[in-house]
Amino acid sequence: MAKSKPKPLKTPNLDALEEGRWPSHVTELKKTGYRPLIELYEQSYKDKETHWVHGGMVTVPRIGAGVIGRISNRPDILEDSHTFRIIAPSGYFYRTEHLRKIAEIWERHASGLMLLHGNTGDINLIGISTKEMTPTYEELLKLGFDFGGSGPDLRTLAACVGPARCEWACIDTLDLHHSFTKHFLGEVRYPRFPYKAKIKFCGCPNDCHGAMVRADLAVVGTWRDALKIDQGAVRDYAKAGLDVNYVCAKCPTGAIKWDGRELSLKPEDCTRCMHCINKMPKALRPGDDRGATFLVGGKCRGRLGAFVSWVVVPFMRLTPPYTELKELIAKIFEWWDERGLPRERVGELIYRHGYGKFLRDVGLPPVPQQVHRPRANPFFFGGETS
Repeated sequence: MAKSKPKPLKTPNLDALEEGRWPSHVTELKKTGYRPLIELYEQSYKDKETHWVHGGMVTVPRIGAGVIGRISNRPDILEDSHTFRIIAPSGYFYRTEHLRKIAEIWERHASGLMLLHGNTGDINLIGISTKEMTPTYEELLKLGFDFGGSGPDLRTLAACVGPARCEWACIDTLDLHHSFTKHFLGEVRYPRFPYKAKIKFCGCPNDCHGAMVRADLAVVGTWRDALKIDQGAVRDYAKAGLDVNYVCAKCPTGAIKWDGRELSLKPEDCTRCMHCINKMPKALRPGDDRGATFLVGGKCRGRLGAFVSWVVVPFMRLTPPYTELKELIAKIFEWWDERGLPRERVGELIYRHGYGKFLRDVGLPPVPQQVHRPRANPFFFGGETS
């Protein structure tokens, strides 16, 4: 006797989310045919409260991180629907065959829902039951993908596409991402910190990856010598109608001036903000003495709100195997691990102890670039707490 088809699922609340001009995530969710999740989602809108509860620590064999637990308080609809976090390759360059294999494995074992990529930068595979976790993990591991980046650990490292596709890249973000991921893989896979930490690499001060506002430790490409100026190209921009004087007026330090024939630069005043380069990319380019600025403390949320990271090392050369930077990051992790309170990010700990104490403890000298203007930086004050 043939099995009867299940009754169509009525989802009036979710249907309402499909109305309007923009594509809806509900439409994509329905395409998966993941009926229990759709039903639980509809129930949440009907009851006006979420039915997800804290899932605790859910892990796969031999790895302490990489799974985000999702447990429901309505097991009659859906008991669990966990998320896998897989470490993405540098620059998000995949072989098509690998993406197809990931999709096939996830369709066979779980919901088929994939997020490329999460805010941290990893591949999020959404919607798997506890009993399917281990066999799925083993298949993905054989495919060459590693897990990590969840809980109180070093989250999955992230980097912009860098020299692969961007002409402004001052550092090799792809090699940095690969090298540091291998070096700190233990911190990614096994939670041991007071809270999460993020490292992001951006190739130039445009910071397209948002490292300075989203990462506890940010490595941003820069240069130390003067901008390279093509005066003829500047004049071409002026002839084409670009208001070069307006571009100069937006320079935060007034480092560039235009006299109608030539663009002059005071290199000592240039903060390398990239504004003039972005406005006149054919006329201006970064200098040749290239390296990176290392910043610390950025985050988007937390007990003290959002922090924009501040400079720790204004300029450092980055050549493989990047030993100097790796050792500095290890010192910062050790300092934070010993002193941090539960759920306290690196920047919040520095805020609590004072920036001067942080510099002394990790063995770094104070430099002028760490102060925006005299007495304006809250991390430089007389009565530091221990």
